[in-house]
Amino acid sequence: MTRADTATPADGHEPELTILLPCLNEAETLVTCIDKARGWLALAGVDGEVLVADNGSTDGSPELADAAGARVVQVPVRGYGAALRRGIDEARGRYVVMADADDSYDLSDLDAFIDQLRDGGELVMGNRFRGGIAPGAMPWLHRYIGNPVLSRIGRLFFRSPIRDFHCGIRGFDRTAIADLGLATDGMEFASEMVVRASLAHLDIREVPTTLRPDGRSRPPHLRTWRDGWRHLRFLLLYSPRWLFFIPGLVLFLLSTIATVVLLIHSVTIGSATFDVAALLYAATGTIIGAQAMGFGVYCRVYAGARGLWGPTRALDRFERAFSLERGLLAGFVVVLAGVVVAIISVNRWSDAGFGQLDPRHQVRTVVPAMLGLVHGSSLVLGSFGLSVLGIKTSPPPRTHREDADG
Repeated sequence: MTRADTATPADGHEPELTILLPCLNEAETLVTCIDKARGWLALAGVDGEVLVADNGSTDGSPELADAAGARVVQVPVRGYGAALRRGIDEARGRYVVMADADDSYDLSDLDAFIDQLRDGGELVMGNRFRGGIAPGAMPWLHRYIGNPVLSRIGRLFFRSPIRDFHCGIRGFDRTAIADLGLATDGMEFASEMVVRASLAHLDIREVPTTLRPDGRSRPPHLRTWRDGWRHLRFLLLYSPRWLFFIPGLVLFLLSTIATVVLLIHSVTIGSATFDVAALLYAATGTIIGAQAMGFGVYCRVYAGARGLWGPTRALDRFERAFSLERGLLAGFVVVLAGVVVAIISVNRWSDAGFGQLDPRHQVRTVVPAMLGLVHGSSLVLGSFGLSVLGIKTSPPPRTHREDADG
């Protein structure tokens, strides 16, 4: 196939589809991928281009890509996500299909992707588990543990319909994805795209796709533990409800129950007796749990204020219920309760002539006083913090596309 078969679009021309290939030293397979992609464009009658986002190759990949009829853009910032973000910015097509340049995906058959995109799909993911994984194409750790676990976490945390979060071939509406403002540079970009699209309530669909062993003689760029952790870390950090609020709530409730029981009397289980020492640990658990819950709320409110997450029913209810005055009132009430208990404790000490008291009884008075002062103060300070975030007044950030347009 010659360059003239699917000529590179002239400046100003907007083809229907850009086939985007991130590349870092893919000389062994890049030309094969380009030939298949251009062949499909010609066979399917799709007005399109092949764009290679080269990430600093030193094996002649850019020259091979240019000779094979692809348009090449150089990406100086290293990373899978950096290459794809630049490629999306440079793409001319209304739609983009991105795929690895290792010949593991069949670029000679993209009918399912373009059909779904034309039908209104804004993100069309390939699903390797539905389409078929050839022997040796995916390590067993990725196939049976890594991908299923991370995909399940993504569906749970973000209510995403996607069952193969990390499939390397996917199609999307260029404007819809560009307006998400994707920001990661590494392999976690694959997760970020699905997460941000799910949070923005884009029309997300899946189509079966096949995966076969790649055609390279060198090891893949993907590193199982390093990149798996980066994906998991991104999913956790982008879901403060699951990372902070829910664990904090569980810890707070369990610690509160234990604190109340131990304030009344010691507890003996078998040969072990839990008394004032356990009470102090339980009280500490309520503080840590409350701090985790508060931090989860701050993260969620900040994300909403900055436009990172769209509005939700929970956030709407919180915005309607929260005010600085209400938070301060609640905090002062809790502080006052702690002060009252502290006064009772001091009176008992006074009645004893400020002498030695039974530590077991005294701790059971001091602990609730301390908790009232700590939790009340946290409520007061937290209310000021939330008001500073300006959850109703902060405008959403400009997208990178808006910035590019001036």
